[in-house]
Amino acid sequence: MLVNIPTISPRALMGAAVLMLVLLSWTLPASADQRFMTVGTAGVTGVYYPVGGAICRLVNRGQDEHGLRCSAESTEGSIFNINALRGGELDVAIVQSDWQYHAYHGSDRFADAGAFEDLRSLFSLQVEAFTVAVRPDADVETFADLRGKRVNIGNPGSGQRGTMNVIMDALGWDYDEFARTAELPSREQAQALCDNEVDAIVFVVGHPTGSIQEPISTCDARLVPVTHDDIEQLVDETPYYLSTEIPGGMYPGHDEPVRTFGVGATLVTTADASDALVRAVMSAVFDNLDTFRELHPALEILEPETMLREGRSAPMHDAARAYLEEAGYGEHLD
Repeated sequence: MLVNIPTISPRALMGAAVLMLVLLSWTLPASADQRFMTVGTAGVTGVYYPVGGAICRLVNRGQDEHGLRCSAESTEGSIFNINALRGGELDVAIVQSDWQYHAYHGSDRFADAGAFEDLRSLFSLQVEAFTVAVRPDADVETFADLRGKRVNIGNPGSGQRGTMNVIMDALGWDYDEFARTAELPSREQAQALCDNEVDAIVFVVGHPTGSIQEPISTCDARLVPVTHDDIEQLVDETPYYLSTEIPGGMYPGHDEPVRTFGVGATLVTTADASDALVRAVMSAVFDNLDTFRELHPALEILEPETMLREGRSAPMHDAARAYLEEAGYGEHLD
């Protein structure tokens, strides 16, 4: 069978070529020098992911100057992020201060891999409280009451799972203390609590957060204090833990503060990160600190002194230190 192929005029060909050039100009980067950077965060229902997005939003505002395009990537959490940094799969990551310490010193979960001597700190973010939420019918008033209950201990690779293991070691517990343990990621645990699949969930998170608001509003979940002599001793003896509380009035039905302990969320990179990348991140945040505070409720109380002095175990990246000294923050550096 013969197929009639229409004749295309030179004018039409020229028009098609022009249209193709226009379409290519829309899809190609604005600059041939544009580079991409990725910030590792955690589950999308926690605080790390929106905070990572806030950092990228500010970095991307200066794209015409530094040529970097930043994106926040949802991950399994702190331990995953550190391993991904070590493997060159992330440029920057948000990690708990305790896991920053262990990674740099090659202790705890990082003993087999050895010290991550190329880990570099940038600054600290919000305080993250070890949070326990329980069903209203769970008959749990304190952390010790979790014995015999169904508990989501967090997915492997997450900061919440790692911190839960540290607490259990301090108390001399093992998983047999619980009726059942679940390993759900943070994005799934609120629904599991309300569906009566577990009695309690644990989370290391900055407040307020939708991941805790959801089960409180949906199925009347309650926050319980994390207090115990052995836990208080652990906090006193450990440089990266601090006593804290979840403020009263932050969630429905919780007018009084809830005592617990916590860690700091910290932003880290590696010694191999380029000076240009590090300076872009530092200037995006510290040149726009008031705007940064407004991008998430957990960031509202950030102050340069605590951001630069607390929660850092790894050395600060040289380019970060140079930027801070030039920008007038040298007094907050140790």
